[in-house]
Amino acid sequence: MTQALTMAPSVTTLEAPSLAQRERDLVARHKRGEVEAFTEFYDQFADMVYNLTLRHSGCAETANDLSQEIFIKIFRSLGRFRGKSSLKTWTYRVCLNHCRTQLGKKKLPTVSLTTDEGALLEPPDPARGPEERTIAHDEGRTLSDALPRVEEKYREAVILRDLEGLAYQEIADVLEVPVGTVRSRIARGRQQLREILGADR
Repeated sequence: MTQALTMAPSVTTLEAPSLAQRERDLVARHKRGEVEAFTEFYDQFADMVYNLTLRHSGCAETANDLSQEIFIKIFRSLGRFRGKSSLKTWTYRVCLNHCRTQLGKKKLPTVSLTTDEGALLEPPDPARGPEERTIAHDEGRTLSDALPRVEEKYREAVILRDLEGLAYQEIADVLEVPVGTVRSRIARGRQQLREILGADR
């Protein structure tokens, strides 16, 4: 007697949407005028934007103003997000561009990277080490005062690496420069910080 084989019913597994898909969906909802979509965006990135503006400006009041301006700008431009990068990278870029424009109007004293003889100071090893860990954990008044005095392009790289904790490739994507340039800027930014902090002692 032949026993019939019973096939188990197939089960379709639904995969969770990827981060990129969720971001595209959020942008699409924003374009349709769903208020909740931008609320979700704000809740996700508000702290990140404020911290970045605070570290660039060194002033809580200025950081609040910049943050509000940035979110107004993002509200108007979010519908043009094309997903060529992550939403986080895009937001960092919008934030940095706005800080460059607004803070660039206020010239702060910076430190030269050359000696009195005009020779370029040798940048430190960009590999993560004790200095980077110290910077990453030292967000006191002294560092807050010193950071805005670092030259802009070096300050951006140091903040993104040492304070925001981004990987080198992520920083390269935000700044739209090669990874090698990122490493060089971080090294030079740390050098300027050492000089500023040393001069203030």
